Amino acid sequence: MLRPFLNPELIEAGCDEAGRGCLAGSVYAAAVILPKDYQDERLNDSKQLTARQRETLRTDIERDAVAWAVGIVTAQEIDRINILNASILAMHRAIDQLGVRPQTLIIDGNRFRKYHDIPHTTIVKGDAKYMSIAAASILAKTHRDEYMRTLHAQYPYYGWDHNAGYPTPQHRQGIAQHGLTPYHRLSFNLMGDGQLSFDFS
Repeated sequence: MLRPFLNPELIEAGCDEAGRGCLAGSVYAAAVILPKDYQDERLNDSKQLTARQRETLRTDIERDAVAWAVGIVTAQEIDRINILNASILAMHRAIDQLGVRPQTLIIDGNRFRKYHDIPHTTIVKGDAKYMSIAAASILAKTHRDEYMRTLHAQYPYYGWDHNAGYPTPQHRQGIAQHGLTPYHRLSFNLMGDGQLSFDFS
């Protein structure tokens, strides 16, 4: 059972991202503030859930949360500032949009950049430890998967409707046969050959 809060006396938002290791598409992050009495034993790290479970939980989280928001950083921005900075920026953009200002933040992982004057705690594997981070991981994942399915309709050669832009053999075969799209991250090793796809020097 996941723990409800790290700081139960404060308004606490959990944050997580999705799409960091993808070759294409924006990176998404979510911030979620759950009610103080919230309990849902189904909540877990989004990677441990099926797509159907995630979609059901997304509906419930968006209905029940005190506040939630999703932040997005594009592939072009990722190429300019790198994926670590982009992941943190996506979290900041999610927090920007919250309808309730949190008093503290708990962040999945071990890297974060301070958001204004709000204290934060980074938690490795936090999405498997705290409910609000798990909820954020589910929202980030489901919103991003939905976005990648819309891109798949426009660019059907890469399997984005089921690989979400991750480096699968089908994705790389699509790149080899059909080239790149405006949504590919040019600063990534797209072909898996150790070479960047574009020289940014």
